[in-house]
Parts: sequence; structure tokens; C-alpha cells
Amino acid sequence: MLKRSKKTMSLAQLDKHSIGERIALIRKERGFTQQELAKLIGIQRTVLADYEVGRLRLYDKMVVRFAMALHVSTDRILGFEEDDQDNRTPDLRITKRLRQINELSVSDQKALLKNIDMYIKAATQYPQKTNLKKT
Repeated sequence: MLKRSKKTMSLAQLDKHSIGERIALIRKERGFTQQELAKLIGIQRTVLADYEVGRLRLYDKMVVRFAMALHVSTDRILGFEEDDQDNRTPDLRITKRLRQINELSVSDQKALLKNIDMYIKAATQYPQKTNLKKT
């Protein structure tokens, strides 16, 4: 027999974003373009765009497909789970650059990483001059 949950949730506790907006936000966090995510799920990019802007309503199996492709829970897509800031992936700009760096030769990667390390060290020592936020 099913048990009634003792937890209650008011509408104020729900995420203010629509399901489509949450999918778009998560997609961008994960570094996917619409085309890449659509291909991964097996739909056309225009259909994905329609889901994200709310022209199409998601049915249960599509919510599961999005959750699996984006490596998040269905609760996160539906707005019942708060974003876990510690598990966020780099944004699309960073992800694209990481892919490009990965294609460089090993010696070029080492040189680039050395420069990045020097910049980060300087930014943490003198944050007002580099406009980097301390974390």
C-alpha cells in the first residue's frame, strides 16, 4: 500500500524557471550546444529549441531522456531539487577551449598550462588587478 508523504511543498518552494528554461540552463552548464544535445537524445535541434522555450510540453519519457543525457536527476529538471553549485561543470566557452587544448601537442599543452598556472597565481596574489573572483 502506498504511504502518503509527510513532506509538503508550497509553490513558493518550486524553482521559478520553467522546465524548458532549466533544461537550457543545465545544457549550457554541461557545455552542450542545442545541436549536440539533440543528437545525443535522438531528436531534431528545432524540437529541442521548442522544448526549451516552452512551445512543446515535455512528457515523462523525454524528461528521463534529458536527465540521462545531462547526467542530472529528473527532480533537478522538474525544479524540485536545488542546483548543486559544487557539481557544476564549466560553461560552454571553457568546455570548447578545453577540447581545443586537448587537440594540441603535449609540448604545446604543457606551455599553455604553465602560462595558465602563472596567471592564476598572479590573480590570487593581486585580485584587484586581474578582475578574477576569489573562490
